[in-house]
Order: sequence, then structure tokens, then C-alpha cells
Amino acid sequence: MSDLLFLPLAALPFPEIDPVIVRIGPLAVHWYGLGYVVGILFAWWYAKRLVANDRLWAGGKAPISGVDIDDFLLSAAAGVVLGGRLGYILFYDFARYIERPGDILAVWQGGMSFHGGLTGVTVAMILFARRRGFSAWSLFDVIAAGVPVGFGLVRLTNFINSELWGRVSDVPWAFVFPNGGPEPRHPSQLYEALLEGLVLFLVLRLLTHSALKLKAPGFVAGTMVTGYGTARILVEFFREPDAHIGYLAGGWLTMGMVLSVPMVLIGLWAMLRAKAAAS
Repeated sequence: MSDLLFLPLAALPFPEIDPVIVRIGPLAVHWYGLGYVVGILFAWWYAKRLVANDRLWAGGKAPISGVDIDDFLLSAAAGVVLGGRLGYILFYDFARYIERPGDILAVWQGGMSFHGGLTGVTVAMILFARRRGFSAWSLFDVIAAGVPVGFGLVRLTNFINSELWGRVSDVPWAFVFPNGGPEPRHPSQLYEALLEGLVLFLVLRLLTHSALKLKAPGFVAGTMVTGYGTARILVEFFREPDAHIGYLAGGWLTMGMVLSVPMVLIGLWAMLRAKAAAS
């Protein structure tokens, strides 16, 4: 109780939002799962809009059809979920899942790695493009253009779940999270929702519709990867590292930063490659 007396008056109370939207008998629909579903469906719908807009493509026609996007939906979902879960298990909490392998299937409890999900869906796109006989770079672009919406939604559900919260802070917009101790903390999930979600989507929208960068296959996807990696590195300075991992070095380096640096470099390479190929 004495600790609570010293909390800054500016600290915000955490909104009481049930992580479960609705329960039907033993089944429960969670905001976290809904964020993934809506994000995947939006990316599918948005990709179909892009390939249907001939103005955006070199030669006045997309190399990918709407039917291709429809057929890829299931592969994309499998790549995101399987890759995301496997990435989290391997990079963030391997000891726990070795000790309790039954928890591997409990995805509603959280525990998804963006870096693993990106790897999974990338492999799915390469295999699908090869089967259909078109460039994987164009598929990368149309999928990448819509995925920031999913990023933003999932980060909002992280906030609702009171997980992945930020470091202790005295900023006026800090929150006291139910499971984060009595200290106010940065709402780092909301920072990520803004940067990885809204800002990144708007940047990619400008590239596809104003700069017409779909005519340079790989540029939009490279921008998405670089933008996400950069945003993630920045937010990691405000985000509390996973308790079972902590800081990797220097009291500031986190696993999220380490995994994001290669993303920035690969994204920059893709952008330079696309620019050179288009010139």
C-alpha cells in the first residue's frame, strides 16, 4: 500500500477490458486471436485490390491474379501461425516448452514471434510463387502492403491482455498495468501499434499509389521489412524485456533488437535491388 502512495498523479488506470470477447460453452473467442484473423483477412482483401488496379503495375497489368491471392490465403495463415509460434518457442522461451510441451498448442495464451511469422509466410510465398510461375517479389509486395494493419491490431490486443508492457516511466500517459507491479509503465504496445501499424501502412500506401513502387518488384516489401525493424528497435528502448531473457548486454540490448537488425539490413538490400533492377 505504501508504494501506491508514491505513484505519480499522472499515471493512468488500466482499462478493464476482458481479453475474452465471448464464451460459448468450453470455447472462448479472444481479442488476441481475433486480431490475427482480422489482420490476415484485411491483407488478403487489400492484396486483391492492389492486383486489380492496373495503374499500379508495370505494363498496365499485375503479374498476379485475384484467384492467386485467394488460393494463397490458407498458405499465408499457416505460415504466419506456425512460423510465429515456432519462432517464439525457439528464441524466447525454449526451456518452458521443453518442460511443458502441452503449452505449445495454447496459442490463446499469447506467445507469437513476429520474426518467426515473417519467416514462415516468406517461405510460403516463395513456394507458392514457384508453383504458379510468377515472381515472388511481386507477391512479397502485395502482401507486405497490407500487413501493417494486422501488426497494429495484434499490438492493441497485447495492450488489452496486459502483456509486453513497457519500462517504468513517469510520462503523463504511463499506465499501471494489472500484472506489471504498482509502478506506471510506458504503454509500449500502443507505441508499436502506432509505428508498426498506422504509420507504416500509410508509408506503404504512398509508395504503392503515389510513387507507383509496385512497378519495381521488391521495393514495397523491402520498405515494410526495414520500417518494421526500425520501429521495433526504437520501441525496444521503452519496452520491458521478457523476464526470462532480460537484457542481453549493456543493460539496453534486447532479443527484439538483435532479431530486428537483420530485418533492417535485408529490407535495405531489397529496396536497393529493386531500384537497380527498375533503372
